[in-house]
Amino acid sequence: MLEMSDTVEPVHPAATVVLVRDGERGLETLLVQRSKAVAHMGGMWVFPGGRVDEGDYPADRDEYVAAVNAAIRETREEAGLEISSDQLAYLSHWTTPEGARRRFATWFFLGVLEDGQEVTVDGGEIASHRWVSPQQAFAELADPEHPFRLMPPTFVSLVELSDCPSCCEARERIVAREAIHYAPRMVFVEDGICFLYEGDAGYVDENLDADGPRHRTYMIDGQLEYQRQC
Repeated sequence: MLEMSDTVEPVHPAATVVLVRDGERGLETLLVQRSKAVAHMGGMWVFPGGRVDEGDYPADRDEYVAAVNAAIRETREEAGLEISSDQLAYLSHWTTPEGARRRFATWFFLGVLEDGQEVTVDGGEIASHRWVSPQQAFAELADPEHPFRLMPPTFVSLVELSDCPSCCEARERIVAREAIHYAPRMVFVEDGICFLYEGDAGYVDENLDADGPRHRTYMIDGQLEYQRQC
């Protein structure tokens, strides 16, 4: 769950890479588990990524280039994998909702791993890793007895790729469209939170019952449900 704050928190730039490969049963994504000792999202399964460092910025301070550089660096640091900017496609951009204790403006990139590199985690900040298909991830999330848990941005990214049978098709889809920007607004519901995204009929007024399109994620008792209906 998100840690809430009573003060206005700064928004830090960050970058994340949704690495995919073609497995025996179709597309698989790389997830790494943050150490339970880490203060921020300890124990959660996430995509490799982290904050944009000062050294990631080019001379002209281009924020997108800095995010690409951070994505490449974080993938090396957290997963031991070498990737290039040519492998990355701009998937989405997520801004942590107001009120959260730690806020990030995160570029999500899709990256196809084709050269058979082996993942190596440091055992410090990152405790372990796994390759998983979106369908397998959803099945484990639906099991209340299973310890596997995801945050909404990770879950929604998996949903978007879940009907792609191969990495090639996933990349073609992402390259052909504009990256989706998510600036969630939180509405607390019984036992959880509803995250409203732009395009939802209730987004402006934070009205869950507003008539019209749906674009939202419910996170209730650790269970996630993404809704997108025009």
